Amino acid sequence: MVSKTEVQENSSTDKIKLAVAAVVLFVGIALFYVFSDVSLLFRVIGLLVMAGISVFVISQTGTGRRTFSFFKDARTEVRKVVWPGRAETTQTTLIVMVIVFIMGLFLWLLDWVLSGAFQLVTGIGG
Repeated sequence: MVSKTEVQENSSTDKIKLAVAAVVLFVGIALFYVFSDVSLLFRVIGLLVMAGISVFVISQTGTGRRTFSFFKDARTEVRKVVWPGRAETTQTTLIVMVIVFIMGLFLWLLDWVLSGAFQLVTGIGG
């Protein structure tokens, strides 16, 4: 029962934090266009700073923590993948190219035979 209360409290504060993050990002975008006479470099840097602040505020919410944890876990899993070497990649690519050529040839022959059969049956065509 206590954990539900804590979740509800965090939920209300999370909503406030998400609203603050949205406002900060909106203000950053608005300022980007308001200061159109300033150099594009400075406007982009300012927008990136505002976006960074917004991401930081989002990361302080429960949803943000879970999201960042997910990406961290995904990065860990990607590092565990055994990527194929150059030779294996070349062999696989060649096999795929040969299979595609064979299937293309088969479909072309099938189309040619069915087209001839259609012309024979209906008398329509070349």
